[in-house]
Amino acid sequence: MPLVCVCSPKGGVGKTTLAANLAYTLARGGSKVLAIDFDVQNALRLHFGVPLSDGRGFVAKSAESPDWSQAILTTGGNIFVLPYGDVSEAQRIEFESNLANDAHFLARGLQTVLNYPGLIIVADFPPGPGPALKAMTDLADLHLVVMLADTASLSLLPQIENEKMIGGALNHKAGHFFVLNQSDSRRNISRDVKAFMQQRLGDRLLGVVNRDESVAEANASQQSIFDFSQVSAAAFDIELVGKRVAALLDIKVGDGELQAPLTSR
Repeated sequence: MPLVCVCSPKGGVGKTTLAANLAYTLARGGSKVLAIDFDVQNALRLHFGVPLSDGRGFVAKSAESPDWSQAILTTGGNIFVLPYGDVSEAQRIEFESNLANDAHFLARGLQTVLNYPGLIIVADFPPGPGPALKAMTDLADLHLVVMLADTASLSLLPQIENEKMIGGALNHKAGHFFVLNQSDSRRNISRDVKAFMQQRLGDRLLGVVNRDESVAEANASQQSIFDFSQVSAAAFDIELVGKRVAALLDIKVGDGELQAPLTSR
């Protein structure tokens, strides 16, 4: 059960879009993939065709429900989604409090999906530090830190390198890696930041995703970039990131056989 966390020290970097398309590319390889949304914006579901009006999710009843898998939605094919859902401010605060104060709260809620053989989990987190990201540290197999090819992201790199984002190491298994998103070779600053990141991070830089208008257009149509434009430069880049993630976690193509139904929808 490989579990990949997608996070970022700042917002506006295309993190959720990358998480969704990473799930798509892993599913295209033949594996069963569950995309989980830990961000109160509840936007991950929209990338998989879930209607904006569908407010179902796992957070609202997370304290009273011992099995969050009951809130999983099917999207067709090999992908399943566990949305954050529409919540009140009180429900959000209670959820975050439970994550921060109950060391077993997260593992207990995800126990069913964590025990499905061959299932790959891609979890999307709100930008910056937070109780969900910190609670996931011991469960996750790998963290992907998404950054932009700009000076704002560059200034936050020491925060990750010095383990200040959550007050300790992000990951205790395969480690954390970086993806540079929306790289634009037409802009000097983008080229310079990309070159610096490549030199500074080496193999820790898992991929560079080129800026591509097709990504935004695919989002608007609630499709993956692979379905929307097979000749997209970003699609090629994200697929390469997916292959490198699969190699790091020894994910075998097409080994996503499940032993029981995964969803309630």
